[in-house]
Amino acid sequence: MTSVPLLPLPGLLCDDAVWAQVREHLVAPTLPTPDYGMADSIGAMADIALQDAPERFIAVGHSMGGRVALEIQRRAPQRLAGLALLDTGFRGRAAGEAGQRERENRHALLAKARQDGMRAMGGTWLQGMVHPERLDDETLVEAILAMIERKDPDTFAAQIDALLARPDATEQLAGIACPTLLLCGRQDAWSPLERHEEMAGLIPGSRLEVIEEAGHMSPMERPAAVARALDHWRNHA
Repeated sequence: MTSVPLLPLPGLLCDDAVWAQVREHLVAPTLPTPDYGMADSIGAMADIALQDAPERFIAVGHSMGGRVALEIQRRAPQRLAGLALLDTGFRGRAAGEAGQRERENRHALLAKARQDGMRAMGGTWLQGMVHPERLDDETLVEAILAMIERKDPDTFAAQIDALLARPDATEQLAGIACPTLLLCGRQDAWSPLERHEEMAGLIPGSRLEVIEEAGHMSPMERPAAVARALDHWRNHA
């Protein structure tokens, strides 16, 4: 896999800012980060990513981007030389009360974005997204808020629709044949380590790496550590 480029896939309201510092530390070649535009399904996002991707690549997805990476694997497994899933999940939205609660919570953030602006919503959303000790890191926080502010509420609404209707990849995991890395911030409260441990148990031959002192936004919180983990895995898979 040493000559195959990485395709970095962003999560909810994210863009290349998530990967900018990781790129600086990577030895691996990387491709441009796709822009999902107004895509309102995980499948449509996967199609956008595939359009400009080379015939063979390594999909590296963070958060919602991990779900896009899984959908790429489902649609075009022959094109993947590897798969890296960072701070993400694989199950669909829960049924019943739990699923309704998720819908209400996401739409409450959307309502705040429409009323008070994307930056104000981002300030609320951010609280559970990074390691608690990094909430006072003005450089990190500003980078995340500026990234969120580059999106608008309509884009946010489309991506919420995509996440609420996300496919359940549980049955898919056992059939993943390419080298797979699972990477998670130790303090990720949104996509916790236990979920990645579960994925590791379901994907044959996968490797799990933990990024210490990092929350859900591990590529922005600890870019050097994320890059080291990606390069080491790519060179030894």
